[in-house]
Amino acid sequence: MTGLIIAALVTALVVYLLARGYKPQPVLLLGGMLLLLLTASLDLNPLLPENKSTQFKYFDIFQIFTDIMSSRLAGLGLTLMAIAGFSRYMEHVGASRALFAIFEKPLKAIKSPYLLLVISFLVTQILVIFIPSHAGLGMLLMVTMYPILIRSGISPLSALAVIGCCQFIDHGPGSGNVIMAAKTADIEPAVYFVQHQLPITIPIIIAVAITHFFIQRWWDKREGFVFDPTTIDNVKEEGSQVPLSYALLPVIPLILIIGFSPLFHNYIKLEVTTAMIISTVIALLFEYVRLRDAKAVMNSFMLFFEGMGKQFVLVVSLIVSGEFFANGLLKSGAVDT
Repeated sequence: MTGLIIAALVTALVVYLLARGYKPQPVLLLGGMLLLLLTASLDLNPLLPENKSTQFKYFDIFQIFTDIMSSRLAGLGLTLMAIAGFSRYMEHVGASRALFAIFEKPLKAIKSPYLLLVISFLVTQILVIFIPSHAGLGMLLMVTMYPILIRSGISPLSALAVIGCCQFIDHGPGSGNVIMAAKTADIEPAVYFVQHQLPITIPIIIAVAITHFFIQRWWDKREGFVFDPTTIDNVKEEGSQVPLSYALLPVIPLILIIGFSPLFHNYIKLEVTTAMIISTVIALLFEYVRLRDAKAVMNSFMLFFEGMGKQFVLVVSLIVSGEFFANGLLKSGAVDT
C-alpha cells in the first residue's frame, strides 16, 4: 500500500509539471528517480537482481537507467533512428517529392473539390507507408498537395485538416509504433502490419475519408467560405527537379521488409534497420549516377546520421525516460498492489 501512495504522489507531480509545460523527458526521469529513491530508502523492493546489482542500492537507480538505455539503443531505438536517417536522406535527394509527382496528375483531373479532398486523404494513407516521418510527410504535402487542393476550390483550413490527419493511424511496417507493437507481440513488423493492422485500419481510413467529405463541407458553409481563384498566388516549387525514377527510392524499404518476411516464407531474414541502411546505400548510388560528384554524394551521407541524431533527441529519449518512470512504478510495488 505504501508503494501505491508513493506512486500516486509522484505521478501527480509528473502530471503537474507536464501541464506546466516542462519537457517530458526530464520530468519522467525525475519521476522515475524519485520512485526508485523512495523504494530503495523504504526497502519496499530490491531494485535489481543480485547478479545485476552494483551492490549499493542507490547506485542501482542509475544502473537501471543504463540498462534501459543500452537495451533500447541496441534494439527499438536503433530501428527508429535508422528510419529517421533514411527519411532525412529521402528529403535531401527529393525522392519523396518524386513519389508524390506520380499522384499529382490524377489529383488534378478530379473536378469535385470535396471528392478531391477524400481522394487526397486516401493518397496520404498510401504515402504514409513509404514515408514514415510525420514531419517529413507533412512538409512534403504542404509544398505539393496543399497548393493543388486550394487551387481546386478547397478552403485552406479543409486542406490543412486532411494534411494534419495524414498520420493519424501511423501504419506500415516502417512505422515506429508498428515496430514497437510487433516487438511487444513478438512477431515480425511486416506480419503485424498485413495480418493484424490492415484489417483494422482500412475500415477506419474509409470512415475518416467519408467524414472529411461531409464535415469539411459543413465547416466551409458555416464559415461562409467562397472559392475565389483571383486570390491565389502562383507558387513555384523551389529546388531542383529530380528524375521520376527517384520515386522508387522511398518504396525500396517496404519491398525489402515485406519481400524478405515470413509472409512469403523466405529463408532470408532482414531486419528493418538493415533494410533502411541498404535502401540508403542504393539512394547514394542513384545520387552518384545523377550528380557524378563522389565527394558531394559521400558528404551527403552525413544527413543519414543527422536524422538518426534528431530521432534520438525527440523520440528515443522519450521512450527511455518513459520506461525509466515505468520501472519506478513497477519497483515500488504500485502495479502489483
